[in-house]
Amino acid sequence: MQFEIILPSIVLGIMLFFSFAVAPLIFKVLEENQARKFVRTMFPYYYSINLILVSLICIFLIFKNFINLNFYLLTSVAILFAISLFVLMPMINNARDQKKEIKFKYLHTGSVIINFFQIFILFYVVL
Repeated sequence: MQFEIILPSIVLGIMLFFSFAVAPLIFKVLEENQARKFVRTMFPYYYSINLILVSLICIFLIFKNFINLNFYLLTSVAILFAISLFVLMPMINNARDQKKEIKFKYLHTGSVIINFFQIFILFYVVL
């Protein structure tokens, strides 16, 4: 199997596991304060690891001169991870800290939509 399929598959697996196994259980298993602390600790790792992996794929594709639709799709996934990590997540945390619940809900919903959009892109790339 090829590197450009293996790594996107790994990222997709991480995203699916986190979205459908870890995230739903966090607030069911942990008390609210613990859950919030866990989420704030976990998300930077989630975004960073996925950003690094997708960036490695893009670098590999550039090195192999495979500049095609999948390259641009994966680049968009990487950019969305960077936006989520460096822009959206701090805004979400800030809204929560300032008890701006409506702003928090909109930003959180935006992050969920971005996450699912990335999952759909990765499904397309892998299949």
